[in-house]
Amino acid sequence: MLNMLTLVCCNKIHRYLHLHTIILHTMISEPILQIFGSNVQKYRKERQISQEKLAELAGLHRTYIGMIERAEKNITLCNIEKIAKALNIEIKDLLEVLIK
Repeated sequence: MLNMLTLVCCNKIHRYLHLHTIILHTMISEPILQIFGSNVQKYRKERQISQEKLAELAGLHRTYIGMIERAEKNITLCNIEKIAKALNIEIKDLLEVLIK
């Protein structure tokens, strides 16, 4: 009886931990896109340039900039560098968490 109870408890704990691992992964991966997109938009607006102009400066498509700002795209390191250079900032500035 005790072995059976232990097995049931272990299965419930395993499912619980697995579910929380999935949730934690989602919580970690999605906010980075939001942080990055918000920072791109912030620096772009500070410089008073349009998405189209930023895209031109970075050698990217205008709609791609919009998707980045809305956290709809998982951007590559090469494109992160292009955007940082176009905005004349360091890559780390695009990854900083904004304190509201």
